[in-house]
Amino acid sequence: MNSLSAWFWSESFWLPPNVTWAELEHPPPGEEYPRADQLLSCLPLAFGVLAVRVLFERLVAKPCANILQIQAGESRRAQPNAVLERVFTSTTSPESRRVEGLSKQLDWDVRKVQRWFRLRRNQDKPSTLTKFCESMWRLTFYTGIFTYAIRYLWVSPWMWDTRQCWYNYPFQTLSPGQYNYYVAELAFYWSLMFSQFTDIKRKDFLIMFVHHLATITLITFSYCNNMLRIGTMVMCVHDASDIVLELAKLANYAKYQRICDTGFVVFSIVFFITRLVIYPFWIIYSVLVESWEIVGPYRSWWLLNGLLLVLQSLHVFWFYLIARIAIKAIFKGKVAKDDRSDIESSSEEETDTNVKSRNKSHPNGSEQSPKKENGTNGFAKGGTKDH
Repeated sequence: MNSLSAWFWSESFWLPPNVTWAELEHPPPGEEYPRADQLLSCLPLAFGVLAVRVLFERLVAKPCANILQIQAGESRRAQPNAVLERVFTSTTSPESRRVEGLSKQLDWDVRKVQRWFRLRRNQDKPSTLTKFCESMWRLTFYTGIFTYAIRYLWVSPWMWDTRQCWYNYPFQTLSPGQYNYYVAELAFYWSLMFSQFTDIKRKDFLIMFVHHLATITLITFSYCNNMLRIGTMVMCVHDASDIVLELAKLANYAKYQRICDTGFVVFSIVFFITRLVIYPFWIIYSVLVESWEIVGPYRSWWLLNGLLLVLQSLHVFWFYLIARIAIKAIFKGKVAKDDRSDIESSSEEETDTNVKSRNKSHPNGSEQSPKKENGTNGFAKGGTKDH
């Protein structure tokens, strides 16, 4: 066990040349260096964050939703069918050939089978009220933690001169502001990791999982080898655009479409500035170039830069999705359907209602070809999200 620990905490990997763990274990009197065991409290705190979230949604978010007349609503349920249910467990969207086979097997119209699968996919999806409460919780956290970070970083010299992130590295003392910020962020991202399996399911589930995992790894990694100065700036840059996004989503759920559209365009601009300008050309530049000049590269230095570049590649992909929605909002005057939508178009549900009403006038049960309605606001079905 000791040999495994010695291998994992190898000084040749974690620390710059000619630096040992023993030197970091004995800071000057009255000062303290970061230690990995200080982060163990983040896991129980993550469950505490989840508990606070539940209370917040019940006591704060839901009353706000009621004031805005946002109701949970009743999801339409597919009629019980053992044959289709067995197929649904293996594939939620069967191919057209299989749908035709099921149509013959059940003596149903093809459209009726398609509608069953659509209702079955949608019936377990969260309501607008649930999504409103989730967004309001995230807005509250991001606003609070971003305000805390700005107040702390504004008076920090490395905020304005990033080269100071590397002077006297790694012998930089841990401040209470840095510790509180790191623990709060890490506990929150652990809670997001846990809740991802119960929250709104999106098409980029795997990408978000990789994002949360990379973020947790980066936060933990930067804490363990005392890169807190650059780490606090990385987290602050990421929180900035999330505030505007959650505001736009709340406006959308409350059906304030103009505020939603404006907010999403502002979010796109903030996202571009913070994650495609400040992050790569200010922060990554500092880690790649300035730290090389002042400290020099070492093994964990390469890992850190690799993780930062993984996040940057995700930023580029997300901005592509965001830009498509923002452009539609500008030129069409309405936020279009999000490519990561977690629920199918409400116009399809309206179509189903129209089909049912037509069927009542046709005793033989034959279905008429419905005319699909346009103008569905898909942003309410699952706004773009980043972390």
